[in-house]
Amino acid sequence: MDNQSLIPFEDKGIRKIWHTDQWFFSVIDIVEVLTNSTTPRRYWTDLKRKEEKGSGQLYDFVVQLKLTATDGRLRLTDCANTEGIFRIIMSIPSTKAEPLKLWLAEQGKRTIEEVNNPELLTERQAEIYKAKGYSDEWIDRRIKSIDTRKRLTDEWKNRGIKEGQEYSLLTATIAKGTFGLTPSEHAQLKSLDKENLRDHMTPLELILTALSEEVTRTITINDDAQGFHENHEAAVRGGEIGRKALQNVEEGTGQKVVSAQNFLHLKEGEKKEELPPSSDE
Repeated sequence: MDNQSLIPFEDKGIRKIWHTDQWFFSVIDIVEVLTNSTTPRRYWTDLKRKEEKGSGQLYDFVVQLKLTATDGRLRLTDCANTEGIFRIIMSIPSTKAEPLKLWLAEQGKRTIEEVNNPELLTERQAEIYKAKGYSDEWIDRRIKSIDTRKRLTDEWKNRGIKEGQEYSLLTATIAKGTFGLTPSEHAQLKSLDKENLRDHMTPLELILTALSEEVTRTITINDDAQGFHENHEAAVRGGEIGRKALQNVEEGTGQKVVSAQNFLHLKEGEKKEELPPSSDE
């Protein structure tokens, strides 16, 4: 997943996605929490129909964003920011309204704290990985790879690259050049389903991923690449340099870098608490 995650509320998970510099939450997930309905989508559809006959104010806060569905595919989903979710909560009678409001307030507080102090975000990421059973060495590599990835995506954003498909295409180009595998092929090798590929990379895989992305960022800046075509060329070159580094590592160690190893065997700390967005594509 890229800039989205699943966060716990009681015994359920609520999907959220970072969009326009703020969190947006899945309306369907919120409705399910509030109503305990087995058909929350139908409940939400009925509520929207009632709104159409009334003020229709709920629509002012709802946007459709691509979230990962239960089948693992990205699907357009009704989402709302914190203000919009508060409006929706007010429109649905529920004993869980107040706890959910407090939960949303806590989410907002965390976001503000992390924006004002990025070190808190890094510390929280490390704590979550530690709770899941990852080694200190792996955590250090993963945190550094997240930082490298963010610098690259910030560069893409400033150079006219569209989030979503174009980010994914450029990411796949770098990965294919480096490992000879696209991210989806790499995930398949590791027997992953919906899991974040980078959360299951070995330290060497993380190091080479970060190297290729940092080289791509440097090429992008040096060439002043603009738009998708020029940034794609930079990604190709970054992947080629990553491939040469991989070959040197394999020749020096006598071992293959690309591994089928995953970390599904680790205790996941219930894996309900998901990581903040790392912009991994």
